[in-house]
Amino acid sequence: MKIQYLIWVSAIATLLFTSCDPKSSESIEKSALSDSDPESEEVENRPSPLEVKDGTVAGKAFKVHYGSPAVKGRVLWGDLVPYNVVWRTGANEATYVELSEDMTVEGELLKAGKYSLFTIPKENTSWTIIFNSEWDLEHGHFQYDEDNDVLRVEVDPIWEENSQERLSIDLENPGLVIRWEKLKLPITIQ
Repeated sequence: MKIQYLIWVSAIATLLFTSCDPKSSESIEKSALSDSDPESEEVENRPSPLEVKDGTVAGKAFKVHYGSPAVKGRVLWGDLVPYNVVWRTGANEATYVELSEDMTVEGELLKAGKYSLFTIPKENTSWTIIFNSEWDLEHGHFQYDEDNDVLRVEVDPIWEENSQERLSIDLENPGLVIRWEKLKLPITIQ
């Protein structure tokens, strides 16, 4: 019985050692390359592509980083994006902005820094725009905490005739303009 046990353990040990082939430098290089590629492939193959707009608003450096979802024939407002509920203003991780200097948003001071950008869409009134100090949220509004709000302002949406398939957030007059489907949401920033 003891001999049978020793043979069994020896056979398993031999199998384990012979099946564990150390990686050659070539396979390590390929592994290192493929480790970096999935992330870039994931970003490129996302259903809601990552967009980064880097420029100036009122002569000051400004950056916005967001996932750009498509309409895809869906009903957006009041359905996919419910009214009176915090929306991450994009897709995937939280949308965020980065200000190089203090600015005013709709006449209210917003200090230089990075902020997540949330919106509360409303059916027949002004929309609430929220700047939150927790800017690096992996799951957008699911991690949103109102206690971290730095600034809330009200903005009137404009409903246009033409529809835009992909969400865009552009640095243009009057500061930041959000467009998606028939929505145009201009946010005054100075």
